[in-house]
Amino acid sequence: MRPHLALIEDDPDFALMCRSYLERAGFTVTWAMDARAGKAVLYEGGIDLAVLDLGLPDGSGLELLRALRSTSRLPVIVVSGRGAEADRVAGLEIGADDYLVKPFSQRELVARIHAVLRRSQPPDVPTLFQVGALRIDSAARQASVDGVVLMLRPKEYALLEMLAAAPGRVFSAEQLLERIWGTSWQQAATVVEHVYRLRGKLAGLPAPAPRITTVRGYGYRLDP
Repeated sequence: MRPHLALIEDDPDFALMCRSYLERAGFTVTWAMDARAGKAVLYEGGIDLAVLDLGLPDGSGLELLRALRSTSRLPVIVVSGRGAEADRVAGLEIGADDYLVKPFSQRELVARIHAVLRRSQPPDVPTLFQVGALRIDSAARQASVDGVVLMLRPKEYALLEMLAAAPGRVFSAEQLLERIWGTSWQQAATVVEHVYRLRGKLAGLPAPAPRITTVRGYGYRLDP
């Protein structure tokens, strides 16, 4: 599966060069020329990593990053001509996963992207793990809350296990479809329906259970 990148960059020559190189390197790239278009791309979901320029014509890239970090842990690599230590520290403190100073080689950008994507992958699901009162036994394909076993259909269990493997991380509908159903061509309504059923089963338990939170414009996460 080709990772999908959002390239938010206002310099058309630089953006076209980056997009061409990144596509040859095996990525799918959606290009946005300003903060408004970049925000729309990110809100559509299905993005695995954003390459974000700070000097955008309609606002600061740092403000876009700050708004993104209020709802999502989507990996972000900042690219900027601002190489001062204060600028790099500001970007990293707000939540950038990496900071690359222009000019840089396209080969280095690809290497940085691969490194950040590796770090952002959810951990391997252990045989037994717990999130709050929720206990997952992946060997038995069973989930329980405070000892009460949840009666789940196979896709419901797979969805709950994926969310519980990385609590607090937001997964887009496209990511869930690809990982659980093996395709992104299904309708997002498929995920909505399964989330709805899971919420009902979690809410009907006698003990408080973790909740599935909808992050508008991004996807879903499990909160303990």
